[in-house]
Amino acid sequence: MNSFSTIQRRSFLKSGTYSVGMAALGSMLARESQASQTDTPQPHFPGTAKTVIHLCMAGGPSHVESLDPKPELDKINDQPFPASMTDGQQLAQLQGSKLVARGSFCKFKKWGQSGLEISELFPNIGSVADDLCIIRSMHTEQINHDPAHAFMNTGSIQKGRPSMGSWFLYGLGAETDSLPGFIVFTSQGRHGAQPVSARQWKAGFLPSRFQGVQFQSRGDAVHYVRPPGGITDTTQRATIEAVNAFNQDLLADRGDSEIATRISQYEMAFRMQTSVPELADMSDETQETLNLYGVTKPGDGSFASNCLMARRLAERGVRFIQLYHRAWDHHSNLEVGMKDSAKAVDQASAALIQDLKRRGMLDDTLVIWGGEFGRTPMKQGSGRDHHINAFSLWMAGGGIKGGISYGNSDELGYRYLKDGEETHVRDLHATMLHTCGLDHMKLSAKYQGLDVRLTGVEPARVLKPILKNA
Repeated sequence: MNSFSTIQRRSFLKSGTYSVGMAALGSMLARESQASQTDTPQPHFPGTAKTVIHLCMAGGPSHVESLDPKPELDKINDQPFPASMTDGQQLAQLQGSKLVARGSFCKFKKWGQSGLEISELFPNIGSVADDLCIIRSMHTEQINHDPAHAFMNTGSIQKGRPSMGSWFLYGLGAETDSLPGFIVFTSQGRHGAQPVSARQWKAGFLPSRFQGVQFQSRGDAVHYVRPPGGITDTTQRATIEAVNAFNQDLLADRGDSEIATRISQYEMAFRMQTSVPELADMSDETQETLNLYGVTKPGDGSFASNCLMARRLAERGVRFIQLYHRAWDHHSNLEVGMKDSAKAVDQASAALIQDLKRRGMLDDTLVIWGGEFGRTPMKQGSGRDHHINAFSLWMAGGGIKGGISYGNSDELGYRYLKDGEETHVRDLHATMLHTCGLDHMKLSAKYQGLDVRLTGVEPARVLKPILKNA
């Protein structure tokens, strides 16, 4: 191949990408077609979950107003916080300030047959308590939002590391060839709307077909998904086949796996012109289901609409689904912010559990609800600061025991209580992978001469006490 023909081909490919009306879809990353795959991912052992839905409460909900009751903290409200707990500890904006205890402004209640204690701000989540496992001994390493999100998603703060959704897709492959295997939605509350970087769902050094794809929460889920006027399926199919023929030649010449990904992108984009409008059309949902989630208008950008969409994605074989609700960074006006944010997510979060369960999908769908860290048990004006030594989240389905809690924070909610029951983010990742049949020690990829894993090189353990089949 001479240099002139190579340049001509590059020019054609570059112009062709944008001439078929799929500029946005060109960034959609999915698995390679079977013809371009050299092997099919397989789990390491039979798993209990095949789909993961991660409900990301971006900004960090206060654990002492949601999932972790602290009556002893309430007793010392407005009193100096014990210096013995905080001396030498890392704080965020409260570093060097006079620390004053802040009790919870809300009450906790025992829910269900299990008697799990959950804040009265979350009555709907409380109603499904017997399906939940609350982890109250979470801790992390990063005290600011963006690196904390990166650590929760990738196990590292180093840029360029794959997100956990990409690792799951890499280890298991996709179950659908008409939609991306890893899809992300975002919604926003009225208070504490912390920004979320798109790098949180990148594939890093893994092949780009494993990258997460952000769908729009409002209006068309994917921009430009419909072909422009006057372009028929036959014409578009012929264009894609012509472009892919050139790409196949380039692949044979260069041997670059990203060219194979480019080929599969064109194929995926073509199929999505049918699958995405069908996905977004919720006219087949009953009014009872819409009411269950609290959906007023499908596709209105709300967390409720996104939760219903998550169930529809799971039904269609999407492997990893993340819903970010940006509403929990309550440095001030905690009482107003927490009430508003809880109201926005409570009904739909519980409805997702109920809907999956009644459809027989909860057993093989792992649902996770929580933030990147917690909030301090000390005051920050009318709010709470970031906190990494203790926070809470809940898990449900996918082989997780229901109606239980695991681990505890101390009596004031400052630090996890007992060694051996603490839950590092790496432990969460190891447990999530395990439910899907993946051994966190074996799931690795070569990068800069090293075998890199989601759980890194430091110890991580599967939380076997919370597993049904441990």
